[in-house]
Amino acid sequence: MSKQERTESPLEHEKDPRLRSREVTEGRDRAPHRSMFRAMGFDDEDLESPMVGVANPAADITPCNVHLDDVAAAAIEGVDEAGGMPIEFGTITISDAISMGTEGMKSSLISREVIADSVELVAFGERMDALVTVAGCDKNLPGMMMAAIRTDLPSVFLYGGTILPGHHEGRDVTIQDVFEGVGAVADGKMSEEELDHLEREACPGAGSCAGMYTANTMASISEALGLAPLGSASAPAEFEERYDIARRAGDAVLDAVENDRRPSDVISKKSFENAIALQVAVGGSTNAVLHLLALAAEAGVDLSIDEFDDIARRTPKISNLQPGGTMVMADLHEEGGVPVVLRRLLEADLVHGDAMTVTGRTIAEELERLDLPADDEIDSDLLRPVDDPFHEEGAIKILKGNLAPDGAVLKVTGEEGFYHEGPARIFENEEDAMEYVQEGEIESGDVIAIRNEGPQGGPGMREMLGVTAAVVGQGHEDDVALLTDGRFSGATRGPMIGHVAPEASAGGPIALLEDGDEVTVDIPNRTLEMDVSDEELERRREEWEPHPPKYETGVLAKYGRQFGSAANGAVTNPGVKED
Repeated sequence: MSKQERTESPLEHEKDPRLRSREVTEGRDRAPHRSMFRAMGFDDEDLESPMVGVANPAADITPCNVHLDDVAAAAIEGVDEAGGMPIEFGTITISDAISMGTEGMKSSLISREVIADSVELVAFGERMDALVTVAGCDKNLPGMMMAAIRTDLPSVFLYGGTILPGHHEGRDVTIQDVFEGVGAVADGKMSEEELDHLEREACPGAGSCAGMYTANTMASISEALGLAPLGSASAPAEFEERYDIARRAGDAVLDAVENDRRPSDVISKKSFENAIALQVAVGGSTNAVLHLLALAAEAGVDLSIDEFDDIARRTPKISNLQPGGTMVMADLHEEGGVPVVLRRLLEADLVHGDAMTVTGRTIAEELERLDLPADDEIDSDLLRPVDDPFHEEGAIKILKGNLAPDGAVLKVTGEEGFYHEGPARIFENEEDAMEYVQEGEIESGDVIAIRNEGPQGGPGMREMLGVTAAVVGQGHEDDVALLTDGRFSGATRGPMIGHVAPEASAGGPIALLEDGDEVTVDIPNRTLEMDVSDEELERRREEWEPHPPKYETGVLAKYGRQFGSAANGAVTNPGVKED
């Protein structure tokens, strides 16, 4: 890992006394430490430079991460050329799409915590000076950003990029179409043969799922938060531009080191308000609610779930991105990427232009520096003006009521004024609900209620794209609602309400819901109610007993005991945990 020829470092000759890597590289007592570094090919010039950790969750278990060794290598090259000492280390990933619908999905949200913990541990233990945090699949992104905020080292977030859409029968398709195809086959609307063709064509290569699903949502949000340079989120994984972005991230982190610019200098309440405005304007994943609450907790920023609804009420949905629309992240990239959305929101005074970014410049200053297409050159089928939106309000809605006193989360992908009343069909886990749907038992008007899938009760708060896609695939997108204390994939569409809090295992009202109870979902009034009197609920509560823990040992038992409420981000960090 010898260093390439490079220009003079801004920190050349004498190691900056601010750098904590001096603890392992300087002085006679550190000769053994330097010897270990030399065994890995580092030289004197390296040991005089800032030590930059490149956290890389590359793995062959998901197309989101299969190419990240190459992305990390480009970032390492950028760090090296800018005068840093790049040290790559690995961490885990879980493929949400592959674990979806199985018991394995319980590990997904836990992986967010493990990633944050592991990056923190390596950075702390090895006395690193800075971080480039690389991410691909869904939970990589919040996990890496949590680690950057928690360590408060000069850091740049680097996304691995989106997958390109596949092509099937003359149209673009994504993994969402395959999940919905399973439901269509069960309902006789698609043949097994067509589903086979679809599965072979939907995912053409490396990169994270193509629509404005969780990974692309959190990548977009990384720009709005200021943790990633503007314009860095949208380039597809297999474009050469993705590797140029990675090299520039390596250069940017050395600038942050030189100027001692840390996440705490970048992140503020305004950053989170900008992130939420962007999320609701593009129709981003409901998972971003959970992750932004967790990131705010790590940053010590006061953020409540109600603020998502407040911002959504004043911020229109201006994009036509899947799952609520028809286009994908690569289409947004062709029109200028996330910055063109931020520019429209800034011009409408819907984001804070004076919020800081990782470059040391504000959002407004960064937008001025970018060479973006003129507003009238942008495809109006993809992105609408703020005064002529696809929906008058943002896509994220927070519902409350006697079923969800602490809140529940819904993403509008259809009619804004959705109102639904129907009988509850109770399921104690995802598998039983999926069997009900697949066997064709579902009826128009049903409210499918899946409980004991929350952060503690699951444990791990499984995503349920399999069930929701099967419902939609059978033609019930508009006449069946689903609610759960678990959560959904960013690819979920239809009236699907997740994050119901308090969760069933904590004695939340969803635990007291009985089969046949009338449930009302009222999006305009933001309510989620069951037609059960307070007296009856109290009677049921006296008889209720919590389900015993599903896991007594191992990682699921450990994190199941540590998770906080979904209404506060389901965090496990004891220093920020809220009940």
